[in-house]
Amino acid sequence: MPEPPTVSLIFSYIWQFIQAWWWLILPWFLAGEIPRSRKSATKPFWYFWKFWRVERWFETTYKAILLEVKLPRDIVKPIRAMEQVLDGIHQALWEPPNWIEEWWEGQVPLGLDFEIASIGGEIHFYIRIHKKYRDIVEANIYSQYPEAEISLAEDYVKYVPQDIPNKEWDLWATDYKFLKADPYPIATYKNFETETEPLEEKRVDPMASLLENLSKIKPGEQLWIQISASPMAEEYVQPFLKEGAELRDKLARRPEKIKHKPLIEEAAQILISGKPTVEEKKEEIIPPEMKLTPGEREIIAGVESKISKPVFSCNIRFIFMGKRGIFFKPNLRLGFGYFANFTTNNMNNMVPYGKTITKVKSRPILNVLLFDKRRLYLRQRKLFRQYKERFQPAFPLSGRHPFVFVLNSEELASLFHLPSWQVAPVPGLSRVDAKKGPPPEFPVE
Repeated sequence: MPEPPTVSLIFSYIWQFIQAWWWLILPWFLAGEIPRSRKSATKPFWYFWKFWRVERWFETTYKAILLEVKLPRDIVKPIRAMEQVLDGIHQALWEPPNWIEEWWEGQVPLGLDFEIASIGGEIHFYIRIHKKYRDIVEANIYSQYPEAEISLAEDYVKYVPQDIPNKEWDLWATDYKFLKADPYPIATYKNFETETEPLEEKRVDPMASLLENLSKIKPGEQLWIQISASPMAEEYVQPFLKEGAELRDKLARRPEKIKHKPLIEEAAQILISGKPTVEEKKEEIIPPEMKLTPGEREIIAGVESKISKPVFSCNIRFIFMGKRGIFFKPNLRLGFGYFANFTTNNMNNMVPYGKTITKVKSRPILNVLLFDKRRLYLRQRKLFRQYKERFQPAFPLSGRHPFVFVLNSEELASLFHLPSWQVAPVPGLSRVDAKKGPPPEFPVE
């Protein structure tokens, strides 16, 4: 009678099989199912395929331009005017690619980048867009700010060494994320009561604190703030609206809808117990809406307001850099202070995303074993390249990630708008002094 195979013999057979036929399993591991939607491709093959196609599309087809917006000295319009600008831009830019355009041509949803840069204390407002949308963006801005001046500008990121960090330059950077779910709103311009002040010089604008901080940047230092926004794709809008509606109902303590059992399950219940299941309903004398506290009512109103307006898929980052010897790292707090203005503890706030912060933890022994300094350098290089190319952190994948969150037009206008001189009298910010007017009328005989 032959002896049964030992465990070592069985494992040897398995190993021989893997050595001979591993190549049959590899394609399925790399490729997997062909993506049929705009959702993220998680398999390695489709990830690198999309990376290649998107980069090729950016190099051959996408023609980006950078517009500098010079602010007029006297702006009498409230921040709400910028919300109207963004509503118009949202409709103009909403052009999601289909499956072939995304996976074969490499197209991505087109958006725009709102940027504020302080170069040695000199402050500039920029908007980066696709060339074909220039007229649309300018028309929407001029409709609310007719005295602003918009012109083509050279990309300011080209005027610093492209291999930062190096022996002469250092940098600190981070991306931002939401602390709570996307339907929770952040504080907006309506929270600062800018609409109720009749005099411009008495209005409160959080942009004033940012511009004041940016004017403190010394020569040899630069601080860049980038807010990337693109109209949210339809397949993500509906889940977002559903999430917001469910959150609103939960906060309002509305009773859940009764889920009826299938007919077969009901029949089985009757046969087993002899009587159908009857769900007891407790009658409440006081309706749930009457039990809400003022703070809960405020949150519900904020959620409803957010899901009622056009929404953008956004990513926010900032970079603080400078020449070694001049670079004063604590000045990076100047960027933190601005985003703290929009914090609401009972709703939502934006905080630095830990996995993108360019910081090394103090671990004397593990620093060497885990190559922390090398990983820090690679993270700095990655963030600098993503800012320079205006890529989101998960490039080339699309979808909802911790560092890609939803802002509606009201929230986005609160973060980026054009303040007046009376609100933000900052010397480092160049403004347009001359007023535009109609051409003179000559007498006609």
